[in-house]
Amino acid sequence: MRSIWNGAISFGLVSIPIKLVSATESHSITFRQIHIEDNGRIRYRKVCELEEREVSQAEIGKGYEDADGSIIPISDEDLSHLPIPTARTIEIVAFVPADRIDPLQMGSAYYLAAGGAPAAKPYTLLREALKRSNKVAIAKYALRGRERLGMLRVVGDAIAMHGLLWPDEVRAPEGVAPDVDVTIRDKELDLADALMDTLGEVDLEDLHDEYREALEEVIAAKASGEAPPEAPAPAAGGQVLDLMAALENSVRAARESRGAQPAAGEAEVRPLPRGRAAPKEAGGKKSTKAAAAEKTATARKSTSKTAGGTKKNAAAKTTAKSAAKSAAPAKKTAAKKTASRKWSA
Repeated sequence: MRSIWNGAISFGLVSIPIKLVSATESHSITFRQIHIEDNGRIRYRKVCELEEREVSQAEIGKGYEDADGSIIPISDEDLSHLPIPTARTIEIVAFVPADRIDPLQMGSAYYLAAGGAPAAKPYTLLREALKRSNKVAIAKYALRGRERLGMLRVVGDAIAMHGLLWPDEVRAPEGVAPDVDVTIRDKELDLADALMDTLGEVDLEDLHDEYREALEEVIAAKASGEAPPEAPAPAAGGQVLDLMAALENSVRAARESRGAQPAAGEAEVRPLPRGRAAPKEAGGKKSTKAAAAEKTATARKSTSKTAGGTKKNAAAKTTAKSAAKSAAPAKKTAAKKTASRKWSA
């Protein structure tokens, strides 16, 4: 790895020659600005706004813009007189527990490589001292013309340094938290804990940039003259109205995705009941109470049907009897008329 800064670590009266190398790298895909009509590159040119002409790098200096818009020129000679004792030295000023460092302060990461064989022993001494103390070193150093704050810690067999923001560069979180009274129930916290336990274990090596991989496929397809692959439909989003249901569903989905079963003694999260289906016992059979309730309901329906049928039959018989009674006098009258006609004849 190519070093970007050479100097020494100042550890009391001990000086450790080191080289500073970047500990991270970016795999992000970058784009160029182009002219849409002919794919020509769009470039920025450095133009003096007073003379309206392009200037070379040798003609460009530094200047500070005052509040009224006026420019105060600052030369390299002016900067050379500034007191920067850490221009070539990483000066350790304290050793503190790691949890004293606010992650908000942490910035760029570097590896400190020993600068040659003479640096091997003091380098190893500092590394082992940091390991045994379980502490990190706070240091000052200068990079690119600015004095900076850093934190040294052990990573494997190497010493790493994280650039830190100065404490006054971290904003207070005023006005960020919700300004309303919210009550969180124990059941909600229990479900949140269950979700954290399910999602908490992951191998960071398995995580990768899916967007970058999809973007590489698009670029490869365009380069070969093929149609870019279709992107999957985004997940449906929306406002969470039932927090408990959302937590229960999240725990269940996380367990299913990892093939996990509820631990012994742990309550299993079940979906909320929908409809009027009778509850079932383990093994898929309906409970005794549910079965008895169903039998009672069936018996009532059967009784209702039987009673209804009996009433209908009784009504039919009554109607038939009434019809028979009404028909009887008519038959007698018809018989008398027939007999009368015979005697008359």
